Amino acid sequence: MSAPGAALLTRPPVTGGGRRGLGGQLLLAVVCGGYAVGAALGWGSKEVALIMGDFGLSSAGLLAALSCYHYARTVDRRERPTWLMFAFSSLMGALGNGVWGWYEVILHQKLPFPSLADFAFLCFAPSAIVGLLVLAKRPVTRAGWVCLALDSWLIAGSLLTFAWSLALAGHARPAQSGAEVSVPRTALSLAYPLLDIALVSMVLVLHFRRSAANRSAINGAIAALALTVLCDALFTSPLLSTTYRSGDILDAGWFAGSLLFAYAPWSARRPDPVPRPAPPRAGRPHSRPITGSLPALAPYLAAAVCTIGLLYNVPDGGKLNRVVIFMGCSVVLALVVRQGIMLLDNIALTQELAQKENHFRSLVQGSSDVIMIAAPTGTLRYVSPAAAGVYGREAEELVGTELAALIHPEDLGRVVHEVRRFLATPPAEEPTTRIECRFKSGGGEWLNVESTVNRHQGGLILNSRDVTERVRLQAQLQHSAEHDPLTDLPNRALFTRRVRQALTGRRAGDHSTAVLFIDLDGFKAVNDTIGHQAGDELLIEAARRLQDAVRAGDTAARLGGDEFAALILGDGSRDRSAREYQVHEIADRLRATLSQPYRIAGSEVRVAASIGVAFADPGITPSDLMRNADLAMYRAKAAGKDRVELYAPQMQAEVVRKAELAGKLRTALHEGEFALLHQPVVCLADGEVAAVAAQARWRSAQGILFTPAEFLRVAEHSEGGPGGVPDPSRAAELSRWLLEEAVAEAAERHLAGHDVPVVVRMTAQRLLDRSVPGGSVEALLGRHGLPSGGLVLELAASDPRVPFDELERRLTALHRLGVRIALDGFGSGYAAISALRRLPVDLLKLDRGLVEGVVESARLHKITAGLLRIANDLGMQSVADGVDLPEQVAALRAMGCTHGQGMAFSGPLDEYRLRRALVRGTFPVPGGTVQPALAGGSSGGSMVIRRGSNNETPVPPA
Repeated sequence: MSAPGAALLTRPPVTGGGRRGLGGQLLLAVVCGGYAVGAALGWGSKEVALIMGDFGLSSAGLLAALSCYHYARTVDRRERPTWLMFAFSSLMGALGNGVWGWYEVILHQKLPFPSLADFAFLCFAPSAIVGLLVLAKRPVTRAGWVCLALDSWLIAGSLLTFAWSLALAGHARPAQSGAEVSVPRTALSLAYPLLDIALVSMVLVLHFRRSAANRSAINGAIAALALTVLCDALFTSPLLSTTYRSGDILDAGWFAGSLLFAYAPWSARRPDPVPRPAPPRAGRPHSRPITGSLPALAPYLAAAVCTIGLLYNVPDGGKLNRVVIFMGCSVVLALVVRQGIMLLDNIALTQELAQKENHFRSLVQGSSDVIMIAAPTGTLRYVSPAAAGVYGREAEELVGTELAALIHPEDLGRVVHEVRRFLATPPAEEPTTRIECRFKSGGGEWLNVESTVNRHQGGLILNSRDVTERVRLQAQLQHSAEHDPLTDLPNRALFTRRVRQALTGRRAGDHSTAVLFIDLDGFKAVNDTIGHQAGDELLIEAARRLQDAVRAGDTAARLGGDEFAALILGDGSRDRSAREYQVHEIADRLRATLSQPYRIAGSEVRVAASIGVAFADPGITPSDLMRNADLAMYRAKAAGKDRVELYAPQMQAEVVRKAELAGKLRTALHEGEFALLHQPVVCLADGEVAAVAAQARWRSAQGILFTPAEFLRVAEHSEGGPGGVPDPSRAAELSRWLLEEAVAEAAERHLAGHDVPVVVRMTAQRLLDRSVPGGSVEALLGRHGLPSGGLVLELAASDPRVPFDELERRLTALHRLGVRIALDGFGSGYAAISALRRLPVDLLKLDRGLVEGVVESARLHKITAGLLRIANDLGMQSVADGVDLPEQVAALRAMGCTHGQGMAFSGPLDEYRLRRALVRGTFPVPGGTVQPALAGGSSGGSMVIRRGSNNETPVPPA
């Protein structure tokens, strides 16, 4: 047998135990041996012999009674009556010997017959018999009770026949011949051997039916009873009955029996918390112990004893005693009846065993699992036929093979450890265990096998099944749970775990580890233009490029959508600047790789990559490190895209500031902290107020008055991603408030006699927002009673992705209701020409950037003049935003601009100051009244709209 095979089923060594009762056994042997030596030498004097023969035996019996009584108070309730009866039996023996000693030692008289000692000695056997009956296992069937009675009679009758033939017949003959003999004396002389025979019968019968609990204590008690009965038998025999004297060697047997009774309860071992069955001897088959066959041989041994008694009685004049004939016949009859019962029982058991054997053979041979039995040596002794289908090897081929030779070498150590642990565990605590390992098949490949292991005669029973497909499926599910299904890169969960491992493992002190967050700029346009299938192909190609670009030990992952990440493990460098330069080069190389053209669906597609980089600073957590990289990535996108940004602490501070301001803005919207101001729009020809532009202001709790550019920027970039993803809900709520308040106040001014239109700025996205109830602008005009022409919607520069057809339909519907449309930012937006061509625009509002440089820059002067010429040619009025200087007023008026708005005339006014300005009606125009250089504009103060050719009818002012 190989070393692994021997180790597989070898139990670990068990230490301790076996020495605790050695001292008590030696002391018992020394005391009993000393008493025997003293009795053999006559104790030196007759007086000492009498004392030791009477009171010595009484003291030993009293010690046994006390020991059994004390033990009875500590044992289980079911065993307590047995030890109480044993205590009473020993007490009666002590009493009998004490009475005997009283007459012989104290009174110096011969023991009278009968006496109290005879009564005490006669009570010894019945109480012991009752204790044994309580101790024995009770039969569960009627046949069992019958067999118990027959076995008792077989043993008792045989012993009685043998004893009668040897000795008892001599006691009974005087009474049978009619001689003058005392009947009580004869009955008493027969009572001693008969009770001893009954006690011996019970000892023999119940020895094979005793309970398994406290086996050592019970064995000691039975041995004590057997020794006592043997001494009683020798005492009643004709050889010793006439020559016995107190203190003889026979008393040594009774003395030893009493001390053995006293020692028996304390020889019981306390329950071992971890019972360890002794390992069988290697190389020898398990055999049934000889003691297991004694119960079956007991009736025949009893019949043999009875036959010996009959044969002993035959030479006595050739005439058998009637008592011997009667008892012999009854023993034979009991043996025949018992044999018949056993024969019927054996036939039933044989049939049941055959049926169960066929049943279990069918189960084993028909099972899809492989059942194997391994001997204590580790060799397979049995393998079920299912091995051919599971392992690809015939069962006969596996029988005789060492189990260790079939297990994968990498799994063998773990299997050996588990088997040794299992064999060392008590069966009650762990009856079975489960082991999973790789098993060698007939084709040479390794199969994943799961085995349920049970103990079997020192070896093992293994119920094994092939779980290779399950293991493969589990590995596939694990891979799917940790990888992106489209690109097969690690997903966010696996990437986060690897970042955590990099920060907490052996690299915990390496602060040169970096995380890269990557976003593909322009990916959404790919999805919108050439389809999502092409977008998926682009992501797959980008993932392949990213995986090929990172180093072998680094991790590339897809976090979702068009966002990727890379974990760049540190090299232990302490030079932060050098490491930043190195990682920046890696990130820039990734950016260049991902920004190269993609060949998708036969066409070339270009996207850019924005990358944020963050380093593992001391004490940073995985979530903070990934957040920092995300912030840096959004900073790269905000700075123009297609670039690499390193994380700086002020990025987080800016996010915190924006978050705090956004929270305050949210509170301000609900608490009504916003105020509505209006800035006059002045006719550049005569200074008349042609309209008022509604502007919102927010006065915070600290008294700070935020301008529209400040808080609208916060509103549009709050509650988004780390870099400030727009929050449409907050901006939409603010836009709705501005529109409703502006219309309501304009309606109140109209009732007060100030028919000045109000200008409200609104983005095209907000105007087409599906979350806003349809017809909200129309509903506002009707609810507040604002007349036609009282509202001018200033359309902000729109996203090119806004559908022009839908926007055109929406603006046309509003235009029919008298709502005027102004195009904001004219001269800066790339969609201005399309807007002029398709949208119903009434006014053109020059971009502030043109107005600011119209005086200093000749180039801007020419551009602005050209744009104003286009507006006048189309019959549209024009408004210059941000007119703050008198020189700008003069230049714009000379170029044909009809209206202006800015600090050159007035800043934003509250309602009280606005009405005072409207009552005044005009603002002084720097440079006086000048005739416009270009025709087409209205010379009045009202914003009269002209469209188309001169034949078109102009819309009268409100």
